[in-house]
Amino acid sequence: MSELASLNKYLLRYKWLILLGIACVVLSNLFAIYIPVFVRLGIDDALWISQNISLIENNLLYAAALKTVLGFGIAILVAAILKGVFLFLMRQTLIVTSRNIEYDQKNEIFQKYELLGEEFYRNNYTGDLMSRISEDVSNVRMYIGPSIMYFANIIFSFVMIVTQMLMINASLTAWVLLPLPFLSYSIYVVSKKINIGNKRIQEQLSHITTKAQETFAGIRIIKSFGAERHFNDDFFESGKTFQEKNLSLAKINAIFFPLMTLLMGLSTILVLYIGGWEVKEGRFTPGNVAEFIIYLNMLIWPVASLGWTTALVQKASASQKRINEFLNQPEQNDSGIAPFPDFQNIHVSIPKYQYLDKDFPALHGVDIDIKKGQFIGVVGKTGSGKTTLIQLLTRQLELQDGTFKVDGVDMSDYALTAFRSKIAYVQQDTFLFSDTLKENILFGSEKEVSEEDLQRILKYSALNNDIQMFPNGLETVIGERGVSLSGGQKQRMSLARALMRDADIYIFDDCLSAVDAETEAAIIERLKIALKDKTIIMSSHRIAPVLKADVIWVLEDGKVAAKGTHEKLVGTNDYYSWLFENQSLDA
Repeated sequence: MSELASLNKYLLRYKWLILLGIACVVLSNLFAIYIPVFVRLGIDDALWISQNISLIENNLLYAAALKTVLGFGIAILVAAILKGVFLFLMRQTLIVTSRNIEYDQKNEIFQKYELLGEEFYRNNYTGDLMSRISEDVSNVRMYIGPSIMYFANIIFSFVMIVTQMLMINASLTAWVLLPLPFLSYSIYVVSKKINIGNKRIQEQLSHITTKAQETFAGIRIIKSFGAERHFNDDFFESGKTFQEKNLSLAKINAIFFPLMTLLMGLSTILVLYIGGWEVKEGRFTPGNVAEFIIYLNMLIWPVASLGWTTALVQKASASQKRINEFLNQPEQNDSGIAPFPDFQNIHVSIPKYQYLDKDFPALHGVDIDIKKGQFIGVVGKTGSGKTTLIQLLTRQLELQDGTFKVDGVDMSDYALTAFRSKIAYVQQDTFLFSDTLKENILFGSEKEVSEEDLQRILKYSALNNDIQMFPNGLETVIGERGVSLSGGQKQRMSLARALMRDADIYIFDDCLSAVDAETEAAIIERLKIALKDKTIIMSSHRIAPVLKADVIWVLEDGKVAAKGTHEKLVGTNDYYSWLFENQSLDA
């Protein structure tokens, strides 16, 4: 139960609904225990009439029989109806509460996901994230709703029924309850195996979800390589493992529930045997035997459901442990409260930055300055650390060591949301939503955009001619992740989205790699006009886009090997000169 303790805040939030539900449990059981009493009184009354039939006049016999059948029949019916009413209210309060908590928990997990940094998403699969917010939360709901409801029902019904049985015949009650310790022990033993089995099942389910998500996301690549059979076989094997683990757990339950039924059946035999002797000796009535059997049958479901609810709790515990693993992850540092200023200079010093899963640093010995209104180029071959540097500058990654200061003030003093509202960032890997072209371009824009502004942005990003080729123009739905667009169109869409923001700093991370050289050159010229007096940081593995930058940072093996204008670097840096010469020959 230690993992489930984190749910106590939700239970306190809905404590009045839960208490009302438990009150309904008590009232439902209260009316339920009177049904056997009325049955006993009715049977004993009917037996008395049959035994004294010769002593009763015909008209009185009819009245007595009618009173017995009708009176006790109505009493039983009323008690059953009231039991059913409170049973309904019990489910309406406790099950509805579990649905409310499920809603709250999913929102909490989703909000937590949004606050986690880039490092977290590098180390976790999307399918696993989806599994924890869907399957695991559903398992936890089963603990909050059905488990709590049935446990409350077990406790109150057991106490009430056993108390009533003890009042009737204490020795017979002791005999009837004799198998229950064996039942408790079997629950204790089996619950351990259930817990382990459920944990393995949930882990395998996350694995299957991840497999499916990756397959669907990369279906075009899979089809282009004709690899459908391989992925189908791989998914089949994962599904088979999931099936085997479920069957293993089902076998445990298959033994467990018949065992409970057997033990409860032994109790019924004891009631009939011992109760029969008590009737023969005159210390018991047939009505008492019937009452005892009904009480015993009323105990069977609570005791039998104990195993089921225990399994639910074990399953929920395994799921909540997986949820807590993510909820306890440290969030990205956002302790600052100050609004981001109209800066003049940003200084960043990075002695070393190393990813957790790497044996060598991605960046080291980096010391750079960014002045307001500068056009800064970042060049270097693949793996030189360009994207890592960009992600540190945008605070997607946090510095492990070093300083990040804005006009001499530490960046941590400024609110993360305030800083990001001042930057427009186009990533190397573009992401588009399954919405219209227009909505994708307007995403992140906080101001009203006129048709004139929209057309100007389309021109700056060289999209105006492409839009005319789509059947519904800007209202064309582009499909999941922009599946209907080419690589170059996706990049230009992301560029247009960034230009829609009224930002102070524009950061482009190799965002024109899929665009032809002529279009790229035209876009760069237009950007210099559109973003006049704005700070631009453009990363590229090609020199052409940053040729006219105010300063170019040359990254080599994770450090800034040289800085300067294009003209200066061509004459002083061998690596830059070699890179420019080779790319010029390619052109």
